[in-house]
Amino acid sequence: MADDASGSADGPKGPTEHTAAVHRTVAAGLDLDDADAERATRGLIATHATGRIEHEHGIAFDINGYDFLRASAHAPDTVNPSMWRNARLNANHGLFEVADGLWQARGYDISNITFVRGTEGWVVIDPLTTAATAAACLELANQTLGSRRVTAVIYTHSHADHFGGVEGVIDQQAVDRGDVRVIAPDGFLREAVSENVIAGPAMARRAAYQFGPNLPAGPRGHVDSGLGQAIPTAPSGLIAPTETITFTGEELTVDGLRVVFQNTPEAEAPAEMNFFFPDQGWLCMAENCCHTMHNLVPIRGAQVRDSLAWSKYIHEALELFGTDTELMFASHHWPRWGNDDVRRFLRRQRDLYRFLHDQTMRRANRGWTALEIAEDLELPPEFLSKGHTRGYYGSIVHNVKAVYQRYLSWYDGNPARLHPHPPVEAGRRYVELAGGAEALLAKARVAYDDGDYRWVAELVNHLVFAQPENAAARSLQADALEQLGYQTESSTFRNAYLTGAQELRLGSPEPRETRRRNLVHALTVDQIFDSVGIRLQSENLADRTATINWRFVDVEAGPTEWTMGLENRALHYTAGRHDPDADVTVAMTKRLLGEIMAGVTTFAEAIDAGAIDLDGDRQALHTVFGNLETFRSNFAVIEP
Repeated sequence: MADDASGSADGPKGPTEHTAAVHRTVAAGLDLDDADAERATRGLIATHATGRIEHEHGIAFDINGYDFLRASAHAPDTVNPSMWRNARLNANHGLFEVADGLWQARGYDISNITFVRGTEGWVVIDPLTTAATAAACLELANQTLGSRRVTAVIYTHSHADHFGGVEGVIDQQAVDRGDVRVIAPDGFLREAVSENVIAGPAMARRAAYQFGPNLPAGPRGHVDSGLGQAIPTAPSGLIAPTETITFTGEELTVDGLRVVFQNTPEAEAPAEMNFFFPDQGWLCMAENCCHTMHNLVPIRGAQVRDSLAWSKYIHEALELFGTDTELMFASHHWPRWGNDDVRRFLRRQRDLYRFLHDQTMRRANRGWTALEIAEDLELPPEFLSKGHTRGYYGSIVHNVKAVYQRYLSWYDGNPARLHPHPPVEAGRRYVELAGGAEALLAKARVAYDDGDYRWVAELVNHLVFAQPENAAARSLQADALEQLGYQTESSTFRNAYLTGAQELRLGSPEPRETRRRNLVHALTVDQIFDSVGIRLQSENLADRTATINWRFVDVEAGPTEWTMGLENRALHYTAGRHDPDADVTVAMTKRLLGEIMAGVTTFAEAIDAGAIDLDGDRQALHTVFGNLETFRSNFAVIEP
């Protein structure tokens, strides 16, 4: 499928001959497991009537935008042929019968939702990212297989695409009545919301680069997200677990089904679990084993994952369940059938994460830096020969740096890089060193014509940060990023490169205030207080102190009384007691405090409405909450 290099001045351009040559080389060496095409379509029994899922504010997901993937098995010159293969596999969508009593809906969210037939109803595993997509998939299952109520929900782990749609399959009232069990791994609730508290605004902005939601679907734009086609554009929710799995080997009977659990903390997620249905021989590997090399740290940001522990957990799953497993399914992609095939798959996944860990640290202990290791370490044929160990979502050059960071931090040991200038100041100096903007651009254009796009991106980035209004610099930087995006096998790298190119041409999106009301009510009191601390405008608080007693009248589990202190421009708090010398005592609901922190209302409005009781100096409350920064999304990334 040919594509030319033409394009509008502010739109995506076609591939250069250098990019086309890269793709010819990839295609010539690509000899992957053809059985994946059969696995990805096996058991298809129904599809969504339109493929277009709507919610109250618009379209949540539309699979029709990816029809171009179904048009040809041959990749266009704007897409890496290996990535094209994976994207086409992800483009299969519908309700699939995986085994007698087990079905999956795939292709209507970035993740899978699994329906297991219990004695009384459905046991739902991982209810997707949004209520809209989850409800549509439950409706598809009920229409196709016969209507059944949901008796239990199992969250495999603490990422939003595996719990965020729960309100599309159950409601809080049913859980409160005891009609539905909600089962999750140890630490789930804390981890499910924690990354949305401390780093949520920054992570959300960076996720726009990782997943590319602002890119138009098409061969020059968004093609895939690695783990699935795309993320839905609707909010996530959360219903807290009623039961927590605290140890490996714990067994529950869930709606008549025996389930044995394996906790796997700090692997793919801080709180995660695999589990086995011993009477059926079904093994769920959560997101610990998918048909891709996974991220050891996503480019959106997160805590670095423990690749050594990850490998050991897969080995433990083989030891615990491997002999008796006849089917393996996961939270993304398609299943594997047959004991021999499952065991081979798991062994190679196990060895992939151990290889990344050991070979990175082997080189680190020679004194190599993360950049040097990432340039040197390549996947051997054992992994390149299988699609499920190639870098469609993670990437070896990023994963190497994650392993290095986990053990040795971002710093490479060279004091010349211990305290470098920030991008704008460094950019000005590099431009001056190059002899001015035109001289730098001239050198960069030569590199572009030679196909050295990595160097163009690095070099012209200095000029963009020194002179963000320089149209020629922005254009050349965008062109280089675009070719890098077209060439890469990793969906996340492609999305990041192409999103950067788009924003260089069109400008960064309009900033807007961030509000995360959808998850705020799941926060614990200490998590809410932590979110206050990271918003504190310390520059306004010289020599100011405050002590606030809190009483939360709706907290049933845990302390209801807290003391918060402001001192030395920083917050601290204590659970379970009040300070007799506090400036003010506040009685209110935790839910209302969450609404205030989400920007839905203010303290003044709530006090005037009689929703808060105050005893003491109201000014102390203002000292803290009148000096909080309001975070705004869509901050600049590719420019100052």
